[in-house]
Amino acid sequence: MTASMPNLASAQTDFDLVAHEYDDSLPAHVVEHYLAKRLQYIRRHAVPGPALDLGCGTGVFAEKIAAAGWRVVATDPFRGMLQQLHARSPRMAAVQASGEALPFADGQFALTYCIAVMHHIADPDAVRRTLLEMARVTKPGGHVLVWDHNPRNPYWPLLMKRVPQDTGAERLIPERELLDGLRAGGMTPIRSDQLGLVPDFVPPALLRLVASAESVIEQTPGLRRLCAHNVVLAVKH
Repeated sequence: MTASMPNLASAQTDFDLVAHEYDDSLPAHVVEHYLAKRLQYIRRHAVPGPALDLGCGTGVFAEKIAAAGWRVVATDPFRGMLQQLHARSPRMAAVQASGEALPFADGQFALTYCIAVMHHIADPDAVRRTLLEMARVTKPGGHVLVWDHNPRNPYWPLLMKRVPQDTGAERLIPERELLDGLRAGGMTPIRSDQLGLVPDFVPPALLRLVASAESVIEQTPGLRRLCAHNVVLAVKH
């Protein structure tokens, strides 16, 4: 899992206050399932190179990407989250920054990605500015990946009431909004998928069975629109 950027709304989560418990907010076996799923997706669609993890949180996924060959720069606006990252991976490049104003040159990264970030940004103008910034710092031929909660999935409102990082100020971002924002930044969307359907309450003994069902649903027209995440991949020409 990864953390998120602050919203303009005062009710948004202060991730400095929840940084110490963030990694324990979901069962470890479910977290590992999604970490592996995301890494597999990136390996399938992008080539290792310089990468930016926007809203990296405690950096768990940034570590996975780095181990797979990408040269990762991790960014998050919350110092507490970056402190958790530094405690585990002191050598990883990490920058405290907002996604709306990234302190990087144009075209610096081959891959710019964010995971479970946009619904915390929430404000439509802030979401759009963040997407534009992601596009700006991505080099021609590079990719932007946005992996976020799917508003069509009916389980999110229940789960989001139980985890410490969600306050009720979040907004689930429609797929169309992500696509439009990336296009406005000069990106060409090449994939828009709905992926993931393993809920937090699945016991370890049933994970493999539920993951198999997830895979079938992801490939079933109609049903796949209800999967947990919108996954949008775009390329910069």
